[in-house]
Amino acid sequence: MAKIKFKIKAKEGVIKIKTIIKHPMETGLRKVKGKIVPANYIEHMAVLHNGNKVVDADIGSSISKNPYFQFNVPGVKGDTIELKYKDNKGKTGSVTAKSK
Repeated sequence: MAKIKFKIKAKEGVIKIKTIIKHPMETGLRKVKGKIVPANYIEHMAVLHNGNKVVDADIGSSISKNPYFQFNVPGVKGDTIELKYKDNKGKTGSVTAKSK
């Protein structure tokens, strides 16, 4: 599982979500010393607000290493935000926090 940095802040009825997912995001096209580096990238990511899906993203290999994402969703202080992802190798990761 990759490390996820997750920051959420509520202000004036909007929750700003900022996240960095530490992930290699290899396309499977790069070579190192003549050998192809195997593909390893995030395929799918979802963000849930109080259990309701607000972001449902299909992500591909063209996104950079350690991708940064930012979203705004309606909400208030104390709401629960969860981020989940799955990569092409079947590994998953998630983080849950309450907005401040």
